[in-house]
Amino acid sequence: MKKIFLYLVLATTLLFAKSLAAQAPVLETGSQTPMPKEWIDKDTGRRIKRLTHTDGPNESFYFHNNPFIKTPDGKADLMVYYRFSGGSMQLFSVNLQTQETAQITGQLSRKSGEIVGRKRREVFYQVKDSVFASHIDRHTTRLVYVFPADFKGSISTLNADETLLAGTWAAPAKDSIYQKFPAKGDYFDRIFDAQIPHTLFTLHLETGAITKIHSENTWLGHIQFSTTNPNNLMFCHEGPWHKVDRIWNIDVQTKAVTKIHTRTVDREIAGHEFWSWDGQTIWYDLQIPRGETFYLAGFRLSNGKPVRYEMTRNEWSIHFNISHNQKLFCGDGGNPTQVAKAPDGMWIYLFRPKKNKLESERLVNMKRHDYRLEPNVHFSPDGKWVIFRANFEGKSQVYAVEI
Repeated sequence: MKKIFLYLVLATTLLFAKSLAAQAPVLETGSQTPMPKEWIDKDTGRRIKRLTHTDGPNESFYFHNNPFIKTPDGKADLMVYYRFSGGSMQLFSVNLQTQETAQITGQLSRKSGEIVGRKRREVFYQVKDSVFASHIDRHTTRLVYVFPADFKGSISTLNADETLLAGTWAAPAKDSIYQKFPAKGDYFDRIFDAQIPHTLFTLHLETGAITKIHSENTWLGHIQFSTTNPNNLMFCHEGPWHKVDRIWNIDVQTKAVTKIHTRTVDREIAGHEFWSWDGQTIWYDLQIPRGETFYLAGFRLSNGKPVRYEMTRNEWSIHFNISHNQKLFCGDGGNPTQVAKAPDGMWIYLFRPKKNKLESERLVNMKRHDYRLEPNVHFSPDGKWVIFRANFEGKSQVYAVEI
């Protein structure tokens, strides 16, 4: 009886897949402009759909910034993203089930921050020296905080109980370098070599109190609160990865600092760190040494033990991410100019851990994508899609590929 049931499930699944394939054309991804609303990637057999409108560029969030929130009735998932509208990039939401969109913000000024508070149902961002919060459903905006003239900080992350924002302050010398050398290849080493004073801070959302929690004469960034522990803040020492022990944690209450990974050989690199959904593991790209041996590595906070999944050069990705059930990983690949120098790495990947390796599956052929725009992969909350941004239609758009 069980075998009959499994056969029926398999047969139904295959019929459904054939039905979808019949409805969507089979095309090389990026082979025409515009692409249809949905298509089947001819190289992977996976269904892809565009989540955004083609009337302007659209961009999803950075890979470790969670853009997802339930609809008020809890029946569907919304994703917050940036869309060019009315002369500037505005924050919008899209219903991942119906693909209905709604505009959240309207200010013309450039925004930074992109932090979704799921409990407050607000998205936090910064315009110049002012921090704002816009309600995702009501589309109202409130002023949260204005930085004083002597402490022009930048917010980056919201803690798990949504009481604190955190960010960094840097001495004015950093802005001077940015202004003189706007290209990353020009400013990156200069900022690192300058040993500019930086300070980590928290901003209490109810009292407006700024607390300076850690200072160093080095470049601090990539700040992320734990997904579950409201006092645990991850940060990194920015700069050339082979020159820094990059990944650190700080307890915002006790100010205790913990190093997460120590380099062991010359030119070893570790970075693009992100939290697991249960807050128990920090995952990161590890290369020992740089550009030769590739791992997705993890640090278990409970026991301090490292975890390493090896991958091939072509499977290496600029960014990785983890599914909400924490059983799968995804990656956004990379072109031959990236650190891995991969000859065939321009793919959106799905990864399944197996012992000490990652088994990969190619989801999207990205050969027509310009990797100067990083795809920044996310799993949808229901685990059925990998969401990414790409410019293979000319302008940046946000897509979802079915797993």
